Amino acid sequence: MGMDRTIKKKKFTPKKIAVYGSALIFILVMVYLFAFKMTKSTLNVERDRITISEVTWGPYQDYIPIMGEVLPITTYYLVADDGGRVEEIYMEAGGPIQEGEKILKLENTNLLMTIMWREAELFQQSNNLRNTRLQMEQYRLGLSQQLAQAESQLQQQKRVYERYKVLHEDNLISQHEYELAKDEYEYLQERLELTKESQKNELAFRQQQVDQLERSLERMQNNLEVVMEKQENLTLRAPISGHLTALNAEIGQSKNPGERIGRIDVMDKFRVRADIDEYYIARVEKGRTGTFPFAGQDYKLQVRTIYLEVQEGKFQVDMYFVGDQPEGIRRGQTLHIRLELGDLKEALLLPRGGFFQTTGGNWVYVVDKSEKFATKRNIRLGQYNSEVHEVLEGLEPGEKVITSSYESFGDMERLVFK
Repeated sequence: MGMDRTIKKKKFTPKKIAVYGSALIFILVMVYLFAFKMTKSTLNVERDRITISEVTWGPYQDYIPIMGEVLPITTYYLVADDGGRVEEIYMEAGGPIQEGEKILKLENTNLLMTIMWREAELFQQSNNLRNTRLQMEQYRLGLSQQLAQAESQLQQQKRVYERYKVLHEDNLISQHEYELAKDEYEYLQERLELTKESQKNELAFRQQQVDQLERSLERMQNNLEVVMEKQENLTLRAPISGHLTALNAEIGQSKNPGERIGRIDVMDKFRVRADIDEYYIARVEKGRTGTFPFAGQDYKLQVRTIYLEVQEGKFQVDMYFVGDQPEGIRRGQTLHIRLELGDLKEALLLPRGGFFQTTGGNWVYVVDKSEKFATKRNIRLGQYNSEVHEVLEGLEPGEKVITSSYESFGDMERLVFK
């Protein structure tokens, strides 16, 4: 009887081979796809050609850099109020001037003619007033004589009436004679009262005419004084002591009314006028301060006046020195000012750089801790000044970010440093 043989079980059946083969192919495909994707979204960059900055926690001051021009704190513009032809020039621009000193003289023919006409009119009106007063005095004298005569007649008739009254009571005269005397007396009484009332009204009317003439004469005198003052003002004098900075006038030149002829500056104190982009018009407030370097020292300015009129995309502010102004500062100098727009606060800060032009602050390349590569990450930035951005989301203190330009990186997810 023969011995039985043990048949060994096969380890790799066709079924197992098919399963393992499929898994291997899947893994190879995934490795290939991953490697292909990594190759496609990875870019090699030279480290010495990029700028890497660290995210820090520290004080943040919102400010903008602006340019300011030094101007005198007090400026007076010389204006030709009535205009005229330049007749004489007493001073030249560029030197000091004292209050009251003559600068130039204008000649205005129309003004001279006006003065002559007003003087003649005033003379005529003065004569009219004098004649009217004389006539009034003569009339008043005539009225006095009339009144005296009427009173005399009344007095005489009163004596006749009183005598006739006694005779009538004694029946020595007739009733008719008595009544005639009585009627005449009463008539003269009434006539005297009417004469007084008439004279009173007539004198009041004539006095009113005199008053009107006096007021008219006073107005003419005032008008003449105004015109004479204008004539006097044709000689321009320095209203303040200072520096005659500009004088635009030549002998024989005509100046229109209201035209600026020159400028006087008070040079002992200065202010600074700055142009600011209209984007910041709602954030610049009175009292905001700015600093600028001068001769190795920082000085402070404060916004006092804001001119809200926008021209060519800019508005202007006037700033005044806080404390002492710099020694040696001159009119017309340009100052580089850091104007504060907000209060000092603590914030997460990222240095500014060319990356912002590409990403708009929505994402950055963050350097890995190994510092061999950097990957793209979404972030959110807030306010910024000329040095740093305020980081609101997406970064932590101590992390490092590529802050130079991203223009050559395309849309890569990862940058590998060479």
